[in-house]
Amino acid sequence: MISRAKVRYSRVSPTKVRPVIDLIRGRKVLPSLAMLTHINKGSSKMVAKALSSAISNAKQKGLSEDQLYISKITADQGPSWKRYRAAAFGRATGIIKRTTHLTVELDLVTK
Repeated sequence: MISRAKVRYSRVSPTKVRPVIDLIRGRKVLPSLAMLTHINKGSSKMVAKALSSAISNAKQKGLSEDQLYISKITADQGPSWKRYRAAAFGRATGIIKRTTHLTVELDLVTK
């Protein structure tokens, strides 16, 4: 692992993030960023922001984007917000608002 970036407590469900990160896992960094701009999902902006943060962390170490690929990317579940809303017959039903911890790790491409 050369660089890492984490986005924690993001207000999107991890089940909505996982299809987006499955598309870019194991790919080079620049095509992945281009791919994320064309994916029609709300969580793609969050993933692109985390990926660009990991790229800038690698640039601080003196590496260029051409040398990097996404070695590990995970979307784990964070704490859930528990809310209630009114239901029929004077009852209340629970609403669970899920959060995500996104981790992006970059590594050098071996030829």
